[in-house]
Amino acid sequence: MKKEKPRIKGLYAIVDTAYVSFGDLERIASLIIEGGARLLQLRSKGSGARAALEACRRLRPVTARAGVVFIVNDRVDVAVMCGADGVHLGQDDIPLQEARKLLGGSAVIGVSTHNVEEAVTAEGAGADYISFGPIFPTRTKADADVIKGLGKLREIREAVSLPIAAIGGITEETAPGVLESGADSAAIISDILLSPDIRLKVSSIISRMEKVS
Repeated sequence: MKKEKPRIKGLYAIVDTAYVSFGDLERIASLIIEGGARLLQLRSKGSGARAALEACRRLRPVTARAGVVFIVNDRVDVAVMCGADGVHLGQDDIPLQEARKLLGGSAVIGVSTHNVEEAVTAEGAGADYISFGPIFPTRTKADADVIKGLGKLREIREAVSLPIAAIGGITEETAPGVLESGADSAAIISDILLSPDIRLKVSSIISRMEKVS
């Protein structure tokens, strides 16, 4: 029997090497998972292929033991080499169809989108989910697109049927409103990684989100 592909929903936790040192990756990932996260993305912008692969190989065993979906940002080659569950592609990364050839039909492939046209195109190309944002101002991405807000998120929800992971400046306080505006998932980076108690922060975020999902 073919294994059903996981659907992107709830908390989309991102471990970003801009916030977490390589030596601390496993510990931080474990805390996030202990808090209840069922999906984890590795984001390693600008660190080079070797460093991204090292980070991936550190995190993959942690997520595999916990049965957590593990997605690599941007790097299809790294996702293949470390056996990740999928990859998240930006608009300037390799085309989705080429990523699918390399990763296979069972891989989870997401695409970053910033408008209705990009969202519809990603759905038509066979994306398993899209991200949309930035919803709010964000410190994480220096070259982030213009702020979209919840109104634009609702427009995207009306335009596509596949899961939407909202991203950009989302916090524990704003995550419920993001779901109420049509997102299936909320991608959160700094509010988790800068928390003094990551396990508790993740648990609290999930608890708030579950009340509106």
